[in-house]
Amino acid sequence: MPRWLRGCAPNASPGNVGQRFEVLLTAGAERDLESIRDYIAKFDSPVSANYVLDRLLKVTATLANFPERGSYPRELIALGIRDYRQISFKPYRIVYRLLGQKVYVYLIADGRRDMQSLLARRLLGA
Repeated sequence: MPRWLRGCAPNASPGNVGQRFEVLLTAGAERDLESIRDYIAKFDSPVSANYVLDRLLKVTATLANFPERGSYPRELIALGIRDYRQISFKPYRIVYRLLGQKVYVYLIADGRRDMQSLLARRLLGA
């Protein structure tokens, strides 16, 4: 079950001007964040790992306000799939889906990886 991203719950006040969306991380996205943090801490430093993790979470949190701004992943467009969008904190790509008032983050990965295979496995069950 997806986990709520702190600070991204919808604002329930009826007088709000802007619409806010709830941002949820799937278990896979949570594992991605842990793996990224662990890798950077091991091969660079814990300080760098914490910085990257913090930036990834901040970028992800911005989806609460404007989830439609993300582009469609080119690997999925090639398959005719436009259900998912992406934003980035280079070189990382954050792949998500907007369903109603909720944004589900499915994948956070280094964009230099074989994204075609990764997206197929994670999103399409291939």
